[in-house]
Amino acid sequence: MESFGTSEKFLFNDEIEWEVVGEGIKRKIMAYDDRVMLVNVHFEKGGIGVLHEHYHSQVTYVASGKFEVTIDNETKTLKAGDSFYIPPHAIHGVVCLESGLLTDVFSPIREDFIKK
Repeated sequence: MESFGTSEKFLFNDEIEWEVVGEGIKRKIMAYDDRVMLVNVHFEKGGIGVLHEHYHSQVTYVASGKFEVTIDNETKTLKAGDSFYIPPHAIHGVVCLESGLLTDVFSPIREDFIKK
């Protein structure tokens, strides 16, 4: 497995730029090493995280807003303070019902998010 190194030990939100990843969706890679990654994803109301799958385990915390979350054909509405788990290869996606922020943790890291 290729090593992607590590992020700095201390990261300051104001010093990390948002990366636009879709209409009404932007993300910040907050911290990572080869085993784990923390990512903030901001959604405007109506933003859609299209259905997809990946081999990583994912845990997501709803930091703010309201989201319709689908995991393996089951859909629930989650709000600030809620969280969800996505097992490897589960088809999942979100629809933002109220502008908000999701905090994702991936293991191993999402290599496709790292710019080389």
